[in-house]
This record gives sequence, C-alpha cells and structure tokens, in this order.
Amino acid sequence: MILKGTPEKYGTLWGRDELILTLELYCRIPFRTCTTKNPAVIELAAMLDRSPAAVARKLGNFGSFDPSLQKRQISGLTHVGKLDKMIWDEFSNDWNRLALEAERLRDEYARSPLSEAERVDDYQIPQGPTEREVLRKTRIHQRFFRDAVLSSYESTCCITGLPIRECLVASHIIPWSIAEPLRTDPRNGLCLSATFDRLFDRGLITISNDMCVNVATTLMSAEDKQIKEMICAYHGKQIIHPRRFLPLQSYLEWHHNHVYQD
Repeated sequence: MILKGTPEKYGTLWGRDELILTLELYCRIPFRTCTTKNPAVIELAAMLDRSPAAVARKLGNFGSFDPSLQKRQISGLTHVGKLDKMIWDEFSNDWNRLALEAERLRDEYARSPLSEAERVDDYQIPQGPTEREVLRKTRIHQRFFRDAVLSSYESTCCITGLPIRECLVASHIIPWSIAEPLRTDPRNGLCLSATFDRLFDRGLITISNDMCVNVATTLMSAEDKQIKEMICAYHGKQIIHPRRFLPLQSYLEWHHNHVYQD
C-alpha cells in the first residue's frame, strides 16, 4: 500500500487534474507562502497523495510563467513540464472555469470540501435545483476571487494599509453584475477596507491608470474634518501595488468612465 507522501509516489508524472488543483491553489495564496510549511500546501499534498515538497515545486513551476513575478524579476522554478505550461495557458485567462473545475475535482477527491466558514452565507436559502446550482457557482467564484485578490495584496488595504483581514473586501473594479467573464479575474480586483470598498462602489473614489487614488470633488470640497482626514488625505497618493495580478488599465478606465462621480 502506498501511503501519502511516501517515496513510492516520487517520480510519478503529474496529471491534468492534479495540475488544475495546484494552479488554483497558486492563485489563492501568496507566492512567498508556496512552501512545504503552508497548511494549504500540506492539505493539497495529502489530497493528491504527494509530498508537500512536490506540491511546492509545482507551485514554483507555475510561478515561472507568471508575468507579474517576471516584472519583479522573480523567476520561479525553471525545470517545468509541457503540461504545466499548457494548463497555465488554458486557465490563466479563464478564471471562472478554473474555480469551478477545481471545486469539481475537490468534490471528486472527496477529501477537501469547503468548510461552512469558507462559504459565503449572505444569501437566502435557494428554493429549487436551478437556484441551488447558481448559488453553488456564486459561492465558488466568490471564494476564489476573494482569496486571489487578498493574497495578491497580502491581506492589506491597498489605500490605507489596513492589515486586518476580517475588515477587508475583494472589491470588483468592473462590478460582478456587469461582466460575467470577469467575475473571478483577480486583475479585476482591489483589496480595500470596507469603508473604501463602499466609496469605490459608489464612485466617490477611483484609481487612475498610474495607480493613484482620486477622490470625487463632492468629498474634496466637504468641510467635515473627518472626511478630510480619513478620506481626502489619500487623494493623489499611490496605492500599495499587489504582488501579483496588477489591475488592468482597461478595467480602471471603465470604472472612471462609468462609475466615478467626478
């Protein structure tokens, strides 16, 4: 019998399903935490009957394809397989399908279902099979998007620097309801504190193409001291750049042109 993580598994070629699950994890955790000590790496290794070191190496392989790491002169691992690249090319711009496919595979392995704490519960209980399926997909997409965005900004509000994960929101630049293909695209996300998420959603702030905060004139002209100190003080300041998945300029331009109330 082959036990989890034992040498008997070493040398076995990685399959498509294993790589999809590993890529999905790669997107959800900071690259610097793609190590054998990360509980998420250990959990995936147990699911796949591989060692944490093997999973960490595959995560490093995907890092070699990541353009955001290349811009920071981080190369990832260099010894990669053709199937690694094929999986990256197939899913790196199809985030919705990646999230759903990975969840389907987790269900098949039946070893790592989402815990209740990880699920999004701010919806009414669905009444029929169609509604249940929509809710299931919504929860999967939301979980993936939140994990990917928060990990990119290392759980820090990109405007205020607030590092309290419980107070942070993975905010869509182009809203969830407007563009379905972008629902889980991490480049369509900003990590914001709850207050600044609401300001961004209402068009009272936006982020320019040069990654600076723009505060709407209605707030800039306000006399209230708290508004000036807590919001207007960030006008013109650069946001904290993500470690991965830099927002696309086309998404930021859409928000400026369609939502921002300047």
